[in-house]
Amino acid sequence: MIRVDALYRYPVKGFTPEKRDSLVIQADGRVQGDRSLVFRFADALEPEDATYPKSRGLALMTFPSLARVVLTFDDEAQTLRLRVDDIDIEADLSESGRARLSEAVTAYLRTTSDAKLLEADGILPLGLLGDGRTARFQDRPRGFVSLHGAASVGALDATVPAPVDDRRFRSNIVVDGAAPWAELDWRDRVRIGEVVFEVQKPIERCAAITANPDTGVRDARLLRALTTEFGQDEPTLGILLLPVAGGGTIRIGDEVVLPA
Repeated sequence: MIRVDALYRYPVKGFTPEKRDSLVIQADGRVQGDRSLVFRFADALEPEDATYPKSRGLALMTFPSLARVVLTFDDEAQTLRLRVDDIDIEADLSESGRARLSEAVTAYLRTTSDAKLLEADGILPLGLLGDGRTARFQDRPRGFVSLHGAASVGALDATVPAPVDDRRFRSNIVVDGAAPWAELDWRDRVRIGEVVFEVQKPIERCAAITANPDTGVRDARLLRALTTEFGQDEPTLGILLLPVAGGGTIRIGDEVVLPA
């Protein structure tokens, strides 16, 4: 039997996940509160639509040391806490609070191997965009809910010396009980708990997965491993889903039901 093993939400685009007991899937295909904030570059305008490419702000793809930053967002209080090394700051989403958080992230990055990236034109000062509620800073216009199988990650982990776990792949849903790579063959519709999804497409991966989530160091050639060890044309792990009608809540332990 295939069941939900882990659920993740990403309050701040490009930063660490929050492990959740449940996720609310909105009717528009986004996870409630997911990517509701983003640290934008100085020359990046606020988007007019619900799409925000990684190139406009901080993201693991280009700043792997972000993996070490632990961010926690309090939905009720609307406060964001940032912890890394000797930095521990919590602030609200007022103008002054956003400035303090942006300055703290900048101060941390200046101590890392990514510091030189801050010197490029149009990067600083960083600004914190978003209302902390609306899921709007996904890479794709439809947002999508992402899913992968724990067994697929386990199979990939066995091919490289560095530790590889679910956190590298930044999915919303991790399922257990499916054979390695089985989710790539799912078609049509799948029900997870009370929510019926339509399978959209596999997820082609970028350099973000090469960053160790504990050290922030690129320590595994996972893109190459996916294509050479598993014969993929493009490095792929996981799938994208959209709710069929109305969305709903999914929970740890929910059964995953595939078409007969």
